[in-house]
Amino acid sequence: MARISVSHTTPEPGVDSGDRPGLAIALLLMAMAAFVTMDGLAKSLVGQGLAPELIVLWRYALVTAVLLPFVLRLRGRRPFRTGRPGLHILRGVLLLASAVLFIYAIRVLPLETSTAISFMSPLYVTALSIPFLGEKVGLRRWMAVLVGFAGVLTIIRPWADSFHPAMLLPVLSSFCWACGLIITRAMRGAEPPFTILLWSTLSGLVVIIPLGLVDWQMPVGLQLVKLLAIAGCHIAGQYLTIRAFMLASASILAPFSYSTIIWATLIGAVFFHSLPDLPTVAGTAILFAAGLYVWHRERMLTRKVTVPGASISEAAAAPPDPPR
Repeated sequence: MARISVSHTTPEPGVDSGDRPGLAIALLLMAMAAFVTMDGLAKSLVGQGLAPELIVLWRYALVTAVLLPFVLRLRGRRPFRTGRPGLHILRGVLLLASAVLFIYAIRVLPLETSTAISFMSPLYVTALSIPFLGEKVGLRRWMAVLVGFAGVLTIIRPWADSFHPAMLLPVLSSFCWACGLIITRAMRGAEPPFTILLWSTLSGLVVIIPLGLVDWQMPVGLQLVKLLAIAGCHIAGQYLTIRAFMLASASILAPFSYSTIIWATLIGAVFFHSLPDLPTVAGTAILFAAGLYVWHRERMLTRKVTVPGASISEAAAAPPDPPR
């Protein structure tokens, strides 16, 4: 289940903006659990025959319905106002593609395997920040990126009989996610977080509607309950992430985004009776170590910490909007 300054947004009325790292870490851990629970529910639904596009369509539609009252409430502030509509739309399409590709992956692969491979996102961000953001990446971070890709190869093992072409899907999914996060970093400080969330959600909804209608079937009973739960997990995860980044800096919170692999392993074991094999564990450990090293070097050198968890956290960690 996406580049950054570590200063905080202007606090909302009634929000305690003081640093509370313990509470922030707890909130982020809950956010990561919500996102992985969302993935687990999606895996269950594709196992029941629902198309990934249809699952994502329901998620976007329900999230949009939840956002609508806030749009009406903030209409005086013109929440859609932006000088970069093209970037917002591109970001929304990339995050949508990431979501659809990931669900296609977990339809075939264990949840923990797909989640582990998705840890490639911070490595992609480091590499892409050079051509797209003009950032400088030193030899040490490049070595960490190469080590991280070696970890991915350890998980995928394209030379082994255990290789499945679906393992390439989370690779593509994490690339789309990273590209979306690069765009978020490019908009850092220039767009309010709610505007970013709103544009990406509506852009994704417009694109996914025709794709979802191709395989349309009306969910019934428990399927509908799970779809509602997916939307609830998505909203809860985004909200908890934003709250966490209002209470502590990205440099403190970034490593805890990797807790997703713990949640994915637990959900996979309990609900899908799957456990990662030894090469997957080894590859995940390599990816984890490489990602942490990239985080450490970015924190020390650039203070633009890559957070692999939820893309809106990048906006939540951005500096306040400039005066208009």
